[in-house]
Amino acid sequence: MIDVISYSTEKQKEWDAFIDASKNGTFMLKRGYVEYHADRFTDFSLMFYEDGKLLAVMPASLHGKEVRSHGGLTYGGIVSDRKMTTPRMLEVFDALKAFLKEKEIEKLVYKRVPSVYFSYPSDEDLYALFRNGAQLVQRDISTAIYLPDKIKFSELRRRGVKKAVKNGLEVRQSFDYEGYIALLTEVLSVHHETKPVHTGAELSLLASRFPDVIKLYCAYRGEEMMAGVLIFDTPLTVHAQYIANSKEGRNIGALDLVMDYLINTYSEGKTYFDFGISTEEGGTVLNYGLIGQKEMFGGRGIAYDFYEWEVK
Repeated sequence: MIDVISYSTEKQKEWDAFIDASKNGTFMLKRGYVEYHADRFTDFSLMFYEDGKLLAVMPASLHGKEVRSHGGLTYGGIVSDRKMTTPRMLEVFDALKAFLKEKEIEKLVYKRVPSVYFSYPSDEDLYALFRNGAQLVQRDISTAIYLPDKIKFSELRRRGVKKAVKNGLEVRQSFDYEGYIALLTEVLSVHHETKPVHTGAELSLLASRFPDVIKLYCAYRGEEMMAGVLIFDTPLTVHAQYIANSKEGRNIGALDLVMDYLINTYSEGKTYFDFGISTEEGGTVLNYGLIGQKEMFGGRGIAYDFYEWEVK
């Protein structure tokens, strides 16, 4: 018998410890990250127990009659440890369905954790989604490098690195999140007509909560920030959360230098470097320029999938 309970603050330590020991969870699913924007979302996170032992968790938010896992996160879904089996996952979904129906929830939007963040095979939920009639409604494409067998940078990217060195640029860790967000905001506004999800203050807060995993590396000429990449450092995968390059930085290879450092030096010992998605409008539009740049560094495709489950 699997029991489903709603997350409450007294469960924080148990939740976070389970994420740390899981086979498909990252720090982004720990409560300190999930709740940084708690004022924007109604939390609906769930915990699954069997015989009093925590079996799985699911970060989630409530949106009327719809539950999303999670509305404020890139990915979520059911997080489990190595004890999870396929038959047991089917039982978890049975218990989840009963709980959602009891709460009069009509739909679950399920954002799977991408495979590059698995520490062990974790597709039990994918099978359970299929068995329960969930439909794939969105597929974004990200770009990742398999670090143990890297594809070489393109000639253009290698020339950019040499140009940056020739112009005296250096890469170093930065704590100037406000300055970086200002640069990023300008870049996203001009080239993509979007804006960052996080503010400088929010990044500073998150970095203070997770100083070992949220880091900013920038290319500087003297004290001038020319380009930067905000990374999320998970056990297997380094994820580029934000990438920014100033107008002058583009002319002198500033971003190429940062990427060269992160991919070839910082990420030593990791399995993947994940650049993030290059799709728009729910995955239906591919930004060819953006993905082309990432592929020049040796990245290849990784899917970020969203499912909808009509709870009947």
